[in-house]
Amino acid sequence: MACINPDGTLTEVAKRSLGLLAVPHTVAQLSAAAGLPVWRVRATLRETGRAKLVACLDPDAADPSWQLTDLGAEALELSRD
Repeated sequence: MACINPDGTLTEVAKRSLGLLAVPHTVAQLSAAAGLPVWRVRATLRETGRAKLVACLDPDAADPSWQLTDLGAEALELSRD
């Protein structure tokens, strides 16, 4: 279930998720907006978070919001080319 392809580009699920994170979303909001199950969104956020493509805005919150980083925006743009 990788979100980043071996060549460094984003998978379709990652592109769909990251494309929505220009505006902060919680896991539930992102799940609904992307049409993906919550478990898939959490896995995507974990992997793209480790790659510094998204950032958790309030890690201490019960249901924190996530947002695209500058590096994530660059990766998303490169994956669209």
